[in-house]
Amino acid sequence: MLFNSYQFMFVFLPVTLALFFLLGRFAARDMAVGFLALASVFFYAWWSPIYILLILGEVVFSFLVGRQLERTDLSNRARRLILTAAIALILVVLGYFKYVNFFLGIVNDTAGTDWSLGLIILPLGISFHTFQQIAYLVDAYRRSAKHYRLIDFCLFVTFFPQLVAGPIVHHNEAIPQIRQPGFLKPRAINILVGLSLFGLGLFKKTVIADTLAQIANPAFAAAHAGADLTLVEAWMGALAYSLQLYFDFSGYSDMAIGLARMFNIRFPANFHSPYKAVNIADFWRRWHMTLSRFLRDYLYIPLGGNRHGTARQLANLLLTMLLGGLWHGAGWTFIIWGALHGAFLVVQRLWSGFCKGRGFALPRPVGWLITMLVVMVAWVYFKAVDVATAHSVLASLVGASGFGLKTPNLPDLPLDGWPVILIAGLIATLAPNSTEIFRRYAPTLKLVTLTRRHLGRYERYLEWRPVAGWALAAGLVTTAGAVAILGWQSEFLYFQF
Repeated sequence: MLFNSYQFMFVFLPVTLALFFLLGRFAARDMAVGFLALASVFFYAWWSPIYILLILGEVVFSFLVGRQLERTDLSNRARRLILTAAIALILVVLGYFKYVNFFLGIVNDTAGTDWSLGLIILPLGISFHTFQQIAYLVDAYRRSAKHYRLIDFCLFVTFFPQLVAGPIVHHNEAIPQIRQPGFLKPRAINILVGLSLFGLGLFKKTVIADTLAQIANPAFAAAHAGADLTLVEAWMGALAYSLQLYFDFSGYSDMAIGLARMFNIRFPANFHSPYKAVNIADFWRRWHMTLSRFLRDYLYIPLGGNRHGTARQLANLLLTMLLGGLWHGAGWTFIIWGALHGAFLVVQRLWSGFCKGRGFALPRPVGWLITMLVVMVAWVYFKAVDVATAHSVLASLVGASGFGLKTPNLPDLPLDGWPVILIAGLIATLAPNSTEIFRRYAPTLKLVTLTRRHLGRYERYLEWRPVAGWALAAGLVTTAGAVAILGWQSEFLYFQF
């Protein structure tokens, strides 16, 4: 079931919201919490019912192992063995579904064999809830996880707004909110903020991202089919995909945060104007922020972080981003994408060290332009079906197929392509983001660090308020997003991970 589907918006969501708060008002707390967990499992089952037992089994397994790791009568060595075995088992499950055929393909290509396990359907959201459970187990081992109840832990993992594509919510962010007495009581302001965020995200997805997809998809499909894209076609395809992914993921994040807010839960921010970044480290502080946090806290820092000299620090950065690329998908394109971002971070760290103390720094516009160019180059690998397709597009970007201004491979461009790209680019780089628009009502956790920037004189008029004008605007945006579904309904790009 997609967030941008009519059965979700007009059946599942209103029914679940109403029954949850009715049970919260007239029934025991555990019945309301249990119902919401059950509804979340139903949401999951709508997509892939065969894996219900898998996700529930992982939830119970992680919960029971966490209880063992909390015990004070076990030695640290025993607890470490339990943690290692549990994480290994969880990663084996992830590896089987997501990576086994990729690595079998490498073996077959190397050894000339023909091993195969057949088609393996990837369970929905497995990469996201795997990281959530690993974080919980590690924290339980560190004795920084609280003693949770199974029903609350189950809802934390399965809660439908974040189940399929994040944010990667931390247990100590979600479960304390679930335990609050006010969790079961409807709050008008939370529902209004949530609905407005959901509508804005829907508009970003169905009106902007899906329109850009009609430019990006044909361009990359033509390159994959062997066509030599012209210079204009390559730039249109690469820019359109960069912006499509931006608005697709930004829209999803807004919808997920809005849905959680309707149920009195605040999620951490996951997206904060990454195309305003002035260097690659700044980009990763803004893009998929909860993934960046997980990679930092549970991979980069345990590897040693920056504590063992420059060479070790740079190696840790590169390895972290390589694994981050592999997390996104089983394929050489994702590995190269991760390696590129690791290399970009290494170069930026070395450059910063060189400039430090010399009183020199790149002008911010130059830093922004370089950042956007290297991010776009990496997105070409992220989008391409295979490495050959990516190389074909990149070659066309620098004029390898000529400098023609026509688009023979893209005959059916919406609005001729460029106006759509220009408008989307201006919104992504100049407009206030959702966190800033809704900041009066704290749309996410840890809001202060995100909204330090003072809104400009005219941007203040875009601050959301629960007034008639904003209600009308939100209604129009939501209606436009809902009507756009009639033309073309597509899943979110991050659902594939």
